[in-house]
Amino acid sequence: MCFARSRLFSRGAVGAVCCTVLFLACRVRTPSSVPLHSGSVRAAVPEATSFHWRRYAGTRLRVCFPYHASYRALKAFVPEFESLTGIAVEIDWLQYARMHDKQVLELSKPRGDYDLIAMLCTWKTEYASRGLLRSLDSFFQNPSLCMPHYDFEDLIPVYVETIGYVGGRKPWLGGPGAFLCAVPFGAETSILAYRKDIFHKYRIKVPENYDELLDACKRLRERAQLYGLASRGASGQQALHAYLLHAAPFGAKVLDDSLVPAFHRSRSIATLRWMQEMFAYGPPGMASFAQNEALQAFLQGQTGMYLDTNMIGPLVRDPTRSAIRPHHVGFALHPMAQVRAGEVGGFGLAIPHNSAAPEAAFLLLQWITAPQTGRRVVEQGALPFRQSQLADRALRARFAEFEVLERQLAHCDPDWRPIVPTWGELGTLLGIGINEVLTGVSEPEEAMSALVLPARRILRRHAHARYVP
Repeated sequence: MCFARSRLFSRGAVGAVCCTVLFLACRVRTPSSVPLHSGSVRAAVPEATSFHWRRYAGTRLRVCFPYHASYRALKAFVPEFESLTGIAVEIDWLQYARMHDKQVLELSKPRGDYDLIAMLCTWKTEYASRGLLRSLDSFFQNPSLCMPHYDFEDLIPVYVETIGYVGGRKPWLGGPGAFLCAVPFGAETSILAYRKDIFHKYRIKVPENYDELLDACKRLRERAQLYGLASRGASGQQALHAYLLHAAPFGAKVLDDSLVPAFHRSRSIATLRWMQEMFAYGPPGMASFAQNEALQAFLQGQTGMYLDTNMIGPLVRDPTRSAIRPHHVGFALHPMAQVRAGEVGGFGLAIPHNSAAPEAAFLLLQWITAPQTGRRVVEQGALPFRQSQLADRALRARFAEFEVLERQLAHCDPDWRPIVPTWGELGTLLGIGINEVLTGVSEPEEAMSALVLPARRILRRHAHARYVP
């Protein structure tokens, strides 16, 4: 099956090459330095004294990327990689909704179309349990392949575990038996964006907890004639995401530690009842909103708050997307309920098991997520994925949300969402029930209790899954 590809050829970017080779003076740091997430004992990687950039010259890599802020920002830099390495890069740009099925099709073939993929973290256990991904551990442990400057420890740890590790203490976590299947790029967490100008004018307190968040929704509606909080709500995965976003602070779990359904228990019901109240102050039709509609409700000035992905930061600064002046938007921590928490997820880069050029793909993976390339794409609107990016004074001065992001990530838990191999099916089931609650079709207890038996049947199918590269 043919697909549209963006061919990115060499441009002779000599200056860019010179900048890139400056990397070589830096020290190797690899996953061997991060035993928290690893399931195996890793030997220290010898430091490479030189690095042969053009060993795979003449190779053509085929990659699958989404229309996402981080990957759009990356596009302009790929010709530099081609000039440096002699590797041609072919990009298959896909809408997020098409990526999973296309990737499964290609990764299931003896030889597929892709050498490197952007993988949503919720797909990692499904892919790994089917043997569709290569372990990145052996690549990072090979001094001839590992770029001397890479600094694995600098990657944001909660992103690494949430997006990168499978088969550990739980199927979706690191720990004994785990392997690294992806490196974060396009990773996200939740922060609160709010209209500073409106909050100041009407003396509305920036909410620190969920009672204050609901009160702010009410005051925005009554005083400022704005709707309260923009949210996703559409039946299926979108409603599920909205629920999980609030379930984490409420201390609610989809599954307990024995992987038994827990979404019908008291804290989950309290989450749904809070959401019912919050939706009453939202824009008409919010129970049918997907991510884009929720973003637009805030960016076009309909609502006074947005609580979801930190992608809101770059979008607020984009005059083609936002009707709000950037200095009128403030950022705050995800409010707390029982605990301080939030979402963590997004995309990572992975190498398919059937890649025709895995070593060259690993070189591209490293180059994309390396410190210097990473900083440059973040300057162009990519989401930060390294600790050094969040700590960078120049970046913090430009991007108001970075200081909040750094603090928010300290409260994020990679175990906030149980990514079992059948998560797609389980999540859709739950999202249908959650949407029925938000639209008034069912009460929370009724809707969630009715899903327990179907959920157990779905969970049985992965009970004996093995996670091997």
